[in-house]
Amino acid sequence: KVLDASTLSFGTRVRWFVICFVAGIVCSILGTALLWLPRGIKLFAVFYTLGNIAALASTCFLMGPLKQLKAMFEPKRLIATVVMLV
Repeated sequence: KVLDASTLSFGTRVRWFVICFVAGIVCSILGTALLWLPRGIKLFAVFYTLGNIAALASTCFLMGPLKQLKAMFEPKRLIATVVMLV
C-alpha cells in the first residue's frame, strides 16, 4: 500500500512527486539545451544527472525508497538499472 511506506500524507507525497518530476524534466531539458555552449558538455552532464536524480526521487515519494530499490533491482530490470546508474 502506498501510505504504508511513509508517514507523509498521500497529498504531500503526490505534491512532492510532481515537484521532483517537473524539476527532473526541466533539468534534463536545460542540460540538453546547454549542450551547444562552449563548455556545454560539462553543463549537460551536471544538469542531465540532476534531472535523473530528481526523477528517481519523485518515484521514491510515491513508493518509498526501499520499495523503489527493490523494484529497480528485480531481475527483469537489473540491466536497465545498471546501465542507468553507470
